[in-house]
Amino acid sequence: MTKDLLGLKELTGEQIKHILNTAKTMKLILESKNKKTPHLQGKSIITLFYENSTRTRLSFELAAKYMSASAANISVSASSVAKGETLIDTGKTIDMMGADVIIIRHSMAGTPHLLARNVNASIINAGDGMNEHPTQALLDMFTVMEKKGSLEGLKVAIIGDIYHSRVVRSNIWGMTKMGAKVCVAGPSTLIPRDMEKVGVKVFTTVQEALIDADVIVGLRIQKERQKSGLFPSLREYYRFFGLDEKRLKLAKEDALVLHPGPVNRGVEMSTSVIDGDKSLINEQVTNGVAVRMALLYLLTRRGSIEGIN
Repeated sequence: MTKDLLGLKELTGEQIKHILNTAKTMKLILESKNKKTPHLQGKSIITLFYENSTRTRLSFELAAKYMSASAANISVSASSVAKGETLIDTGKTIDMMGADVIIIRHSMAGTPHLLARNVNASIINAGDGMNEHPTQALLDMFTVMEKKGSLEGLKVAIIGDIYHSRVVRSNIWGMTKMGAKVCVAGPSTLIPRDMEKVGVKVFTTVQEALIDADVIVGLRIQKERQKSGLFPSLREYYRFFGLDEKRLKLAKEDALVLHPGPVNRGVEMSTSVIDGDKSLINEQVTNGVAVRMALLYLLTRRGSIEGIN
């Protein structure tokens, strides 16, 4: 059993299922009046974020604290990184202080993999460049399975900035392994070439993608990663690709709406859809804590629990 969660591309469907089943138990803890358990007593969890985050970082910290771990966050801007310290040196420093798990987010793809090869602590990828965001995809799958029971045979339409999204990559690897039929839609300038080679259907109109969809995943327009000229304006984007009540009717009547957040209201989705009865965006936040509790539990017991290897 290896010590890290670096991406869903390298996991099997059975391993993903094992994580999600463990998350069910953790969700029960979250829903109880007493959220404090001894599962991680004596363990140290460190969040090392080179990019901004609210949901992911806080949910990891709360997951650790709910299970009685010692949790600490390293602010990169106020650390020795600002003095020129390399990633590996930073990682080794944290490692030598007795950290059991290091959760890293970085703008460069492959950074968690590099760190994992150089430290003894378990590494969890909390987002690396435009590569993967495995824990977001896991919580998305968990949210869908709570409502639908399974992903097998479901049509999942992922809409938005496909090119820059690490969430879409992890969701494609994870959801297809769990039996879903995934399609993507967005402006042609925001869809990578050869996208269909990874097993998804590509549409350049949102209407085609939404027809008979069981699940709709909206993606944030990542203005911070984009060069100018990829689409005329945010207003134009919403006009052609935004999810509103009219377009939502193209999907199945019991379709679910997800978004990894933060949502740009009136850009990726209308406020009526975000706050509507099909939206599970708030539930995703809760489920994110449960999934991350499950991962921390499994990785700190490596070698004793089957499933992640």
